Amino acid sequence: MLFATAIVLLVLLALLAVPVTLNYELSWRQKLHGEARLEWLFGLARVRLQPQGKASARKTKTSAGEATPRAKPARKKSNPLAALRQKSFRQRTLRFGRDIWRACRKRDLYLRIRVGLGDPAETGQLWALCGPLSGWLASIEGASIALEPEFVDAVFELDSSGKISVVPLQLLYLVLGLLCSPPFWRGMQRMRGAA
Repeated sequence: MLFATAIVLLVLLALLAVPVTLNYELSWRQKLHGEARLEWLFGLARVRLQPQGKASARKTKTSAGEATPRAKPARKKSNPLAALRQKSFRQRTLRFGRDIWRACRKRDLYLRIRVGLGDPAETGQLWALCGPLSGWLASIEGASIALEPEFVDAVFELDSSGKISVVPLQLLYLVLGLLCSPPFWRGMQRMRGAA
């Protein structure tokens, strides 16, 4: 029994050590277009992903004899800013983001975002925040990333494509590291408590 359990665990670990690859191409102009394909076991298992369209709204009518459904109690909202005010939480989540970025093997990664708010003054204020970020993103190794302001029209356009590979076992290790860190849980408690 113990031997069979050990073999199952070893097989599971071996399967989690095989990289998963995402090939994608996305475009947003008024509507999301694109396609993506997940590959695993070096191309033996493939899944094609399509962006979901708008779900059709279903109209339900209640007859006079039916009881009206009860309204759900309002859920307590969380406040993410309360967690972000904690320096240790910010540092831990940024480190997690960097670790995830390094764990992903990226090839031909391209991202272009064009944003305009319709008012040159408001777009300028937005660009004051995003401009420095744009310079930093453009210098990232292994990716071609560009943020562009549009000062005349209100617009949001996105073009992205690339190939990203990741080892599930490595991701599991990073997520468990995040979930076992006290700064993360203190930030989550602060987020729930500040709502």
